[in-house]
Amino acid sequence: MPGLKNPAQLSNVLGALHEVAHKAKAEVKDFATVAKPFAQEKELDGKYVDLTIQFIGASGLPKLDVVGSADPYFVAKIDDGVSFISTVKPNTLCPVWNEVWKVKNVPSIATLTIEVLDKDNGNVTDDYVGKMSTTVSPGARELAIEGPPLRRDRGTFWLKIDASPAADKDADQFPYQFDGPIRYSRHFSPTVGRLTNLDNARLYSTWKMYLKGVRRFFGDTVQPWNQDYKAARTIFQGPASVAVRSTIQAAHRMLYQRASTNGFGVIDGPADVLQLLHGGREDAASRGQYAHRVKPAVYTYVLVCEDDSFRFSETGAAFFVDFASKHALHANCAAAVRYSGEFHPRPAGGWDAFRDETPDEHVRWELVIDNNSGTYSPDKGMLPALRALLEFNFPGFNVVALDHEDAQLKQSREACRAYALSKRGVSQDELEPHAQAGEETLMHRLSTRAHGDCRGDRR
Repeated sequence: MPGLKNPAQLSNVLGALHEVAHKAKAEVKDFATVAKPFAQEKELDGKYVDLTIQFIGASGLPKLDVVGSADPYFVAKIDDGVSFISTVKPNTLCPVWNEVWKVKNVPSIATLTIEVLDKDNGNVTDDYVGKMSTTVSPGARELAIEGPPLRRDRGTFWLKIDASPAADKDADQFPYQFDGPIRYSRHFSPTVGRLTNLDNARLYSTWKMYLKGVRRFFGDTVQPWNQDYKAARTIFQGPASVAVRSTIQAAHRMLYQRASTNGFGVIDGPADVLQLLHGGREDAASRGQYAHRVKPAVYTYVLVCEDDSFRFSETGAAFFVDFASKHALHANCAAAVRYSGEFHPRPAGGWDAFRDETPDEHVRWELVIDNNSGTYSPDKGMLPALRALLEFNFPGFNVVALDHEDAQLKQSREACRAYALSKRGVSQDELEPHAQAGEETLMHRLSTRAHGDCRGDRR
């Protein structure tokens, strides 16, 4: 398997391996059982190990839908310490992922469990295909996917594990540390765009990014919801709060739903961060004019406790109109987050000193991030930790962390918005959207439905 990166090559190899495995089943019913002694022989002596897991692909998946093929993805977990969610592969029974997951400080006796699912874009829950488990000992694996009782044969899954003794001397203090790659997904919400009658699809996108080392920088520190903030009390306190949370969680499911149409990528350096911040107005008058320039925009973000993911979207997005809290929406109404606020990109020296004639690649870019969140009211004393975390994940990218009451922040944010208005054709309504007469907002549509399910979409 090593060195095969071309999807077509991998698919051919997986197909051939599946045929071999199918013939072998006449003599060997459970390949995993046969491979287990070999894996145990290679088990490391150390108490903690650093892992690099390559999820290669699968074949022979069952066709669960009457129409079409399958849109498979998987969820991998190491004990209950850390998890990985793959991309969705559309319309295939032999998916090739070739995705890598690095985890530090894993107990050498840990168990890796993988659950394969079929994405059902029309339902809240996805179809269950099957699961498998293995040790974290180094070596290649061919695992039989076990389905529900009486439907055990659900295909074959291939992966490869590299393991070495943990490099951290304090591995026991920070077990199950995600160590990259830094992956992100962009979730498009065209339904929201239609509701608000605006054409800029970017304003209706949400991003989710998995960061490294969050617990090293934040420890056990979290930011609970702010009991002194009226909007937060509406969400988290009192009998009526159940209905409010149900509506916000339904919106969260829509905005963060995992589908084959999501955009996926990996952050390898500062250029990849800037690529996420590209874009401008996409209307008929200036379609694509600024698509490859860094957009002067302000973003709302949360760093959540559940999976240490960094979630954000443009602050001016119209789907936020009449929502009780933007941050609660991104956090799926979590009672506490690691941190939250807003951020915006700027050229060194600020937007007020910038000229569009200067190519973006010739600019030293900065990320200005703050704690401007009434819902969670993050402690400004944690801003240095936030800055250190982001600089650790994005080396070479200058991060400026400022308190929400800092005059420098207000000046920088207003300069960003002023540049968007005067130089990039952004309208005031995009910065501060308001529902028009007779216009149905997302909040209005969701509030008219009956939402008995408050679980939220964790996929």
